[in-house]
Amino acid sequence: MEVKEQQEILNIAENLSSPLNYNVHEIAVILAAGHGKRIKSQKSKMLHKIWGIPTVERVFNACRNGSHDINIILVVGIKAKDVMEVVGKREATGFAYQATQNGTGHAVQVALEKIDEKLFDGVVYILPGDMGLIDAATMKRFRSEFTKTNSDMMVLTGIYEGKPEDNSYGRIIRVKEKDDTGNSSGKDIGKVIEIMEHKDILSLPDEVPYQVKYNNRNYSYTKKELIDNNEFNSGVYAFKYKKLVELIYSISSNNVQNEIYITDLISLFNKKGYSVTAISPLEQYVVMGFNNKSVLKEMEAVARKKVYEKLKDIIEIDDPEDFFIDESVVDDIIEMDKKNIPLDISIGKGVHIDKGVKLNYNLALGKNVFISGKVNFGKNVNVHQNVHLSCFEGQNFKIGNNVEILSGDIIKGNIVIGDHARIESSVNMTGSDEYPLRIGKNVLIKGTSYIFGSAIEDDVHIEHSVIIKKRVDRLIKRDGTIQPIRFYLPMPEGIDAVEDLE
Repeated sequence: MEVKEQQEILNIAENLSSPLNYNVHEIAVILAAGHGKRIKSQKSKMLHKIWGIPTVERVFNACRNGSHDINIILVVGIKAKDVMEVVGKREATGFAYQATQNGTGHAVQVALEKIDEKLFDGVVYILPGDMGLIDAATMKRFRSEFTKTNSDMMVLTGIYEGKPEDNSYGRIIRVKEKDDTGNSSGKDIGKVIEIMEHKDILSLPDEVPYQVKYNNRNYSYTKKELIDNNEFNSGVYAFKYKKLVELIYSISSNNVQNEIYITDLISLFNKKGYSVTAISPLEQYVVMGFNNKSVLKEMEAVARKKVYEKLKDIIEIDDPEDFFIDESVVDDIIEMDKKNIPLDISIGKGVHIDKGVKLNYNLALGKNVFISGKVNFGKNVNVHQNVHLSCFEGQNFKIGNNVEILSGDIIKGNIVIGDHARIESSVNMTGSDEYPLRIGKNVLIKGTSYIFGSAIEDDVHIEHSVIIKKRVDRLIKRDGTIQPIRFYLPMPEGIDAVEDLE
């Protein structure tokens, strides 16, 4: 990378960083510098979405919601500008740039440069930016356990449930019940000795046991024993800041990858007599991280299942494995349910409901309906299959009560649809900021019609028409009926450029 580009990244990092709050004694460091070669994407690994939200933002939200005032430092590297742009400028949040990816320990060193050692003496949490299922509850419990045990370092571990040969995580090596001489390990049983990276385990000789010393006792582990160990390192840690700073720069790069691993801190802490503990989360899925598309898909499925479990007894969801409802909309549904009024909302297979949408009572959404933006539903609305409803940022789309929208319609933009309107199939309607679309009450629009930026008065029927930037009045005929609009087509433009083929 050119010096000019690096300087540009540093400038962006400085502009988007906000001052840390040293009255708060907690800092979360999110490691978001890696690209993830196995994900096979030009997009940063950290920006791949789980249930509609970039994974790095999910980790950020877990930290901030787990401890409201916590300071956060994001370490960025590959695709740094993209990651910083997504996170944006936030309170008590800084960005640290890791120009060369030299391991997790090096990333932490880069982050610590952003902390004023004279002003801070508290707890530092380290989290990988791809752990998109970690949640606030897990972080709260992790913080509580770290405080309760008065540990100097704590590791959040997971239990791998697949085949040992598929487990590429670093293994947690704990003290055995007996040492190599056959004597009981006593109170040391189960304590964390170290974390050994998977690649380093594979590089060990097959016949020679791996030996390690803990509290002046020797312990041996066969290569198979290490590979079959299903307790793995999640990559989430808690440290007492002063002890972390004391030892972080003592990590060596004497390993297969020639990188500085944060996991080596366990051995350093143990040698100094500092306490190292480990706990597993209540739910194993929260420690999932991904290196490829298949695992990312598994994480998406977990997120979908969590949402379904929240909503399955509140609304009807036709296919638990094929729907999307943004988490903010899920929260709104749960709040509506607390009023103890039946919602009578049904969600068809393949329905997608994005952020900003406001649902209402007695709403039926057919198969493959897509809704995005500030779309506000009235009561008793029926939307048939394959309908697209959306508006851009800053626009509002309001649907009145007792409205029916039939199959395949595309309705987008700054729009109001009045009560009791009926939009039949094959209709396309758009409203812009300059030319909003206003559909009155009891309006019927049918046939192959297109309407843009117009005002349609109450009770009007429109059929097989193209209406662009027009006002359509409610014209009452002599017999008392309202004049319908049928086969209205504007004068063509560019007719001189069109001719018959010979």
